[in-house]
Amino acid sequence: MAIAKTITVKPPMSDNALLNAGRLVLVAESAALTEMAGTLDADFIKAVRLLVGCKGRVVVSGMGKSGHVARKIAATLASTGSPALFVHPGEASHGDLGMIVPDDCVIALSNSGETAELTDLVAYTRRFSIPLIAITSRAQSALSSAADVALILPPVNEVCPMGLAPTTSTTMMLALGDALAVAALECKGFTENDFRNLHPGGKIGKILMRVSDVMHGADTLPLAKDTDAMSHVLVVMTEKSFGCAGITDTNGALIGIITDGDLRRHMQDGLVQKKARDVMTKAPLTVSPQMLAAEALQILNDKKRTQLFVVDGGKPVGILHIHDLLRASVA
Repeated sequence: MAIAKTITVKPPMSDNALLNAGRLVLVAESAALTEMAGTLDADFIKAVRLLVGCKGRVVVSGMGKSGHVARKIAATLASTGSPALFVHPGEASHGDLGMIVPDDCVIALSNSGETAELTDLVAYTRRFSIPLIAITSRAQSALSSAADVALILPPVNEVCPMGLAPTTSTTMMLALGDALAVAALECKGFTENDFRNLHPGGKIGKILMRVSDVMHGADTLPLAKDTDAMSHVLVVMTEKSFGCAGITDTNGALIGIITDGDLRRHMQDGLVQKKARDVMTKAPLTVSPQMLAAEALQILNDKKRTQLFVVDGGKPVGILHIHDLLRASVA
């Protein structure tokens, strides 16, 4: 026989009430983050030092909502130069402890500090002297007592009306994980280039793409010497199909450029009999191979050019065409 359930139906909330409810949550959680920022102390420094000194991987673990936060913290660490992975505490007790080795460092998340599923993982770190960082709301908890470093969240109520659903506490955990990752990043001297290597795809990869990633290399360059006859330069321009030729001196340095426009301007002056130095435009606009591709695209657009020579130490090492940037989705 089915048991009927009694459901209390509340009258619909007004639009303003819904907006106020959302805003109150954001204001309350923002205040909690501000309060937590003021509580960071020597334990935070010690935790960052442990992460930076970790020779293996950072293993992050937590149960329930803390587990979801732990996964994100592991992902953030991994993408900012600290190899990391998430280990589910329940699975750890059934063989996944083998994923953790003595050179690793463990971050365990538990709001209460008494999560039963973390017991075996915590014991494992103690047995094999694996550094353990705890993130919890209770300083006098089993997890805090066992940890090498305990990062204690300030005593702030959950924003859930019943004070039960993990909301403020998980927001603070997530933000504290970001703080650890960024502080470790800065301590390691993690560079923009390192970040690009770990984010080759997506929007970030496009933003951090360098000219060297999309340029045509030295073997494709349309080059001629300043003493070459224009008859030779025309052959080079035709073969390479970039609509230009870079002109170099006896040392191989780029000193000029000849474009289709230059050819038209000298067409009536016995063009073929001239030398390259007589036709070239001196001091051409160039870019460095380390310049961001997006920055090079901006230069091309601003100067209304379709190509640029890429120069390193004064010598041409590549050529960049606007079509290469568009094909690479650089914007």
